[in-house]
Amino acid sequence: MSTAAALPGVLPAPVAPGARSSPRARTLLDRAADGGRLSPDDALLLFREASLLELGAAASAVRQRLHPGTVATYQVDRNINYTNVCIYRCRFCAFYRPSGDPEGYVLPLEEIGRKVEETLALGGTGVLLQGGVHAELPFSFYEELLGFLRREYPGIHRHAFSAPEIYFLAKKERTPVRETLVRLKEAGLMSVPGGGAEILEDGVRKRIFSLTKAPTERWAEVHREAHALGLPTTATMMFGVGEGYEERVAHLDVVRRVQDGSLAAAAESFTAFIPWTFQEENTALDGTVETSTGFDYLRTLALSRLYLDNVPHVQGSWVTQGKKIGQVSLFFGADDLGSIMIEENVVAAAGAHNRMTRADMEALLRDAGFTPVQRGSVYERCHEPCCAGLNAG
Repeated sequence: MSTAAALPGVLPAPVAPGARSSPRARTLLDRAADGGRLSPDDALLLFREASLLELGAAASAVRQRLHPGTVATYQVDRNINYTNVCIYRCRFCAFYRPSGDPEGYVLPLEEIGRKVEETLALGGTGVLLQGGVHAELPFSFYEELLGFLRREYPGIHRHAFSAPEIYFLAKKERTPVRETLVRLKEAGLMSVPGGGAEILEDGVRKRIFSLTKAPTERWAEVHREAHALGLPTTATMMFGVGEGYEERVAHLDVVRRVQDGSLAAAAESFTAFIPWTFQEENTALDGTVETSTGFDYLRTLALSRLYLDNVPHVQGSWVTQGKKIGQVSLFFGADDLGSIMIEENVVAAAGAHNRMTRADMEALLRDAGFTPVQRGSVYERCHEPCCAGLNAG
């Protein structure tokens, strides 16, 4: 392990802003822009020797090859955090509450229904259901929640439950992950979000989690099994928690290898990769790691687009980086800016309070020179203002 990986928050200085990439890096960038596959060692070299602007140009070329034209997509949906009670007291999380805490909650179905109705009224097409890992909720809670949404709101897409939630349910029920996913799908699950990935390298995971939460291979297993069952998923990375470049590349390689296997099996797959930066306010890591800057974010975003040659979409994180960097991300490999965030509580608890309306999002994309197109939860294109029935289940 490098010195950078051993000292949380310390990364080797990349190429200075304005400097040129090394000759080796320029050769790799040209190859990746033309569709060549990078090795892990190639990616590490680019992290260390490629200039920001040349990384961005290569990533933009890949984006344009995969998605020709000026379209940039976004989504109108809502994050419904059905509970904040969690047994995993992660050091990077400001949202969770331990069992018995007076601020702990579990939303009743009626409240969740009200949130869905507000989402539909705003032209929304989906909800992301994600909560803390609540040890006292029975499996029937999740089945009833999905069934309620399918019955009462059949037009809303149900993108629900991260890999750690599903992995915990499997352990609790003493059933294989596959069987757990089968039951959730039968209840109404339509796709699985990529949350709970953080950094997919177990040394980092042990340092930032207070308890063992879905080791890397278990996170990958949930997504492989979901793909095999016809459930599309997304993949994420939260970085800037003191990891080194090696750990970021290891994370990207896990995602690419899972995707390779799913595509080879003609199964469902990752629809998108969503990298974002750790927000430290109100967390146990506050002040203990050097958090990522906008410069580091754009380099990592671009590298992600170059490395993940088998993942169709890469999403820019305006929620953590702000609207202006969100626009810039579209020139560093992103083809999508994600949700307008009608509601989001987890990142907000750590100090990120960015929000926007549908009109704001469309103006943001147009001002950057793109044609805004609303999409669904698994990247269906919406060509009507209301997106009525887009994700009907």
